[in-house]
Amino acid sequence: MEISMETVIKKAEILIEALPYIQKLFGKTVVIKYGGNAMINDELKTSVMEDITLLKYIGMNPVVVHGGGPDINKALDKFNIKSQFVNGLRLTDKATMDIAQMVLVGKTNKEIVSLLNQMGGKAIGLCGIDGSIIECEQYKTTVDGVETDLGYVGKITNINSKLIELLAKDEYIPVIAPIGIGKDGQSYNINADTVAGEISAALKAEKLMLLTDVAGVKKGKDADEIVPALTSAEALDLIDKKIIDGGMIPKVLGCIDALEKGVGRTHIIDGRIPHCLLLEIFTNKGIGTMIMKEKILYHNREKL
Repeated sequence: MEISMETVIKKAEILIEALPYIQKLFGKTVVIKYGGNAMINDELKTSVMEDITLLKYIGMNPVVVHGGGPDINKALDKFNIKSQFVNGLRLTDKATMDIAQMVLVGKTNKEIVSLLNQMGGKAIGLCGIDGSIIECEQYKTTVDGVETDLGYVGKITNINSKLIELLAKDEYIPVIAPIGIGKDGQSYNINADTVAGEISAALKAEKLMLLTDVAGVKKGKDADEIVPALTSAEALDLIDKKIIDGGMIPKVLGCIDALEKGVGRTHIIDGRIPHCLLLEIFTNKGIGTMIMKEKILYHNREKL
């Protein structure tokens, strides 16, 4: 089938639109939290892996942090262990922790590494135990005013980023499972969004990208339109007005926290869209919601 000259020119225009972003981000670190439907759908999996591999080949330093809730749920079902959640966090007893670690580190992590390597990347799988990358202590939450023990759920106390930096600034793509380690050598399960935020802060990443199953922050309660860019102050105002609510609140607050700790830009994007990373990073408008401390343009054609 013959391709028209118009189609060829449009492809060239897309590459030219991407050029200032490639120039701005060359040599910079981009932390990607990989989760949601993009981990389940095979077509989307391939799309995300292609995007990450491309980022590496054009001179960026992608670092991947992944979840694995569906895989953990399947494994727990096989062992007839019921999943319980408190304030959105998995109640994690010893048996659940053993299975979570086995699945996240032994299955999910290695599948992502294998997929990236198939695309031509050089991925290396890690978890927070390796080199004590993620140091943590037991996390406790409050339910109805009472401090509640969630078992082996971790609260991050420190990120040792040297190993990640060595790999990411070389030819490798680090892929990190959200398991941390306590002072006593005990493993802890940690929310992957939290891990991605803390790692991006420790690396002083230019970008933190959260792949979700929603399009981004909406302009109103019943609105379909997405806000393409917000400052931290504007995002907090939308939380106060209850326009940002539910599960979006911790994601937005995590983005704001990462910005306060030195991350350049944070993004909440829809992982259900093929090539969502490329569309958000390399187009003037993007597809999701970008949150920044201040609205500073990368170049004069960018639309914020």
